[in-house]
Amino acid sequence: MPDVGEGLTEAEILKWYVQPGDSVTDGQVVCEVETAKAAVELPIPYDGVVHELRFGEGTTVDVGASIITVDVAPGSGEPAPAAPATPAVAEEPAEPAEPTGRTPVLVGYGVAEASTKRRARKGSPGAGASVPGQATGAGAAAAAIQAEMNGHTGTPPQPRPLAKPPVRKLAKDLGVDLATITPTGPGGIITREDVHAATAPAPAAEPAVAAQAPAPVAEPTTAAQAAGVTAGRETRIPIKGVRKATAAAMVGSAFTAPHVTEFITVDVTRTMKLVEELKSDKDMAGLRVNPLLLIAKALLVAIKRNPEVNAAWDEANQEIVLKHYVNLGIAAATPRGLIVPNIKDAHDKTLPQLAEALGELVSTAREGRTTPAAMQGGTVTITNVGVFGVDTGTPILNPGESAILAVGAIKLQPWVHKGKVKPRQVTTLALSFDHRLVDGALGSQVLADIAAILEQPKRLITWA
Repeated sequence: MPDVGEGLTEAEILKWYVQPGDSVTDGQVVCEVETAKAAVELPIPYDGVVHELRFGEGTTVDVGASIITVDVAPGSGEPAPAAPATPAVAEEPAEPAEPTGRTPVLVGYGVAEASTKRRARKGSPGAGASVPGQATGAGAAAAAIQAEMNGHTGTPPQPRPLAKPPVRKLAKDLGVDLATITPTGPGGIITREDVHAATAPAPAAEPAVAAQAPAPVAEPTTAAQAAGVTAGRETRIPIKGVRKATAAAMVGSAFTAPHVTEFITVDVTRTMKLVEELKSDKDMAGLRVNPLLLIAKALLVAIKRNPEVNAAWDEANQEIVLKHYVNLGIAAATPRGLIVPNIKDAHDKTLPQLAEALGELVSTAREGRTTPAAMQGGTVTITNVGVFGVDTGTPILNPGESAILAVGAIKLQPWVHKGKVKPRQVTTLALSFDHRLVDGALGSQVLADIAAILEQPKRLITWA
């Protein structure tokens, strides 16, 4: 399992596109996985025949774990490992090997100049398989050298407990000695659950455990099982993937940045008329034209008039970082949870370019193809709660951003227009901002500018 994001430690296998016995070629997509940021397709870096799928669909796997083996020489009985070992996931002393030319790699790993090999575990799958370019007997020589260094020339040393880097870090943080843990993972690997179990208090008596402990829930092996486990009148759904990351980010944001939310209700009748005119404009042919497009443009113009709002708080250096670019985030609800991809350098785009970028962003999100890179580096965000018929809300900032604009439903309402009460298209906007970066006067001015543009959209020209 490669690190398909930046520093992510696990991913869930959503779907396998191959089965044991299928032929695969270098670069062929073999599975789709979901990280805390997005769903990503993984290619295989080998030509050969699939030997084994080590985890089922719906299983969450640590980065660095072997998820598939491929027989690169059918009939020889020596399937290749899932990915070349790298220092980032090595768990045993590596042995040097001669370079063998091009090394196939997975997404997130660079091309190594030399390969390494983990010492084979007794009874593990493929224990006896060799990798071209490695000298035979090297493992025995390394064991002998290690024995001499440990002062045991006659008896072999105690093997180092097998655990992946994230699990080792967890054990270190909890003060657990890995040597005292009985592993339950495949091939004798210590898992996160093993570490947590080692820190759990001992039960007072066996009958009490049987009476009080909930029935164990098996690790989901299919997408259907991963949706939840129903017992009686309750269903328990595992928190993972995008929803888990979103929850952690929102909690961190809510209790880190002091939020302030301001509201304004505005007559957007002229903006709605402009939307209809743009739909028939030949320069906008084939593009997605809707109120969100003009609201996004209004926010960009307001930021241009009030550039101090586009900033970030650097806690480590105690600095406010003013950003001279706008990566405009658009909150999108998907079957896997809420994601916020952003349009890079949105401030430089013309209206047709912005429409094209918005259309591509929405389509990609709905199809589940949003990449982790598309969700990084945002500066401000728009969330359109109006599509659900909601009037407004108090949105929580995305971590690292200064402001988020919530757009409510646009409805016909009685409104005083030119001294008379008339039905007008009206909406309510809500702007949440980080009060460390944006004071009340600045936040109010930004929100007022957005409203003024939507009330009189000709200001898109005069103010730009």
